[in-house]
Amino acid sequence: IRQVGYVPDAGHSRLIRRCIDDPNIADVVLTTEEEGVGLVAGAALGGQRAALLMQSSGVGNCFNMFSLIKNCAFPCLVLVTMRGEFAEFNPWQVPMGAITDDCFRLCGFLVYRIDDPDDVADVVGAACDARRGLRHHGAALDEAGARRDALARRAERAVAHAQARQGRRGDAHRRDAGAARGSIRGDRSPSIRP
Repeated sequence: IRQVGYVPDAGHSRLIRRCIDDPNIADVVLTTEEEGVGLVAGAALGGQRAALLMQSSGVGNCFNMFSLIKNCAFPCLVLVTMRGEFAEFNPWQVPMGAITDDCFRLCGFLVYRIDDPDDVADVVGAACDARRGLRHHGAALDEAGARRDALARRAERAVAHAQARQGRRGDAHRRDAGAARGSIRGDRSPSIRP
């Protein structure tokens, strides 16, 4: 692999740093993940191999562009840090996290899940080998099990966040209900003044 495209991501930070430090790899910072599909296509046309690094939410941004990879049979390796799975603290990550595997498969990718950090080299190696075939594209997904310690911390934060949010939601609900009753009666409630 001579080119690696990525949108900066803490989950890939060590790999990104290694790519930056490797003089044989052109690291390309992308503004959006779908730009990486063009990078992969250009690398293949120029006789090089490229890989993409992204979060699972970025896969949704690429869905339409992956048709270029499939129709032109460009080899493509995508390494994904999964979000939206067990103990996710950000609810916006959950919808795409739930369908990432399916999206990749619909786009013609072979999907490899990493359950154990000790398996990373073997799984990524298998994905690289599979993508060398003309019609195969590999996606290695870093599953929640590979980040047990991080998940434990996320779970603790998620519980604390949910508890805090529940308290705020109750206060906001009471305030909004009072404001709505006041506006129905024509009152100018202090909570809804411009």
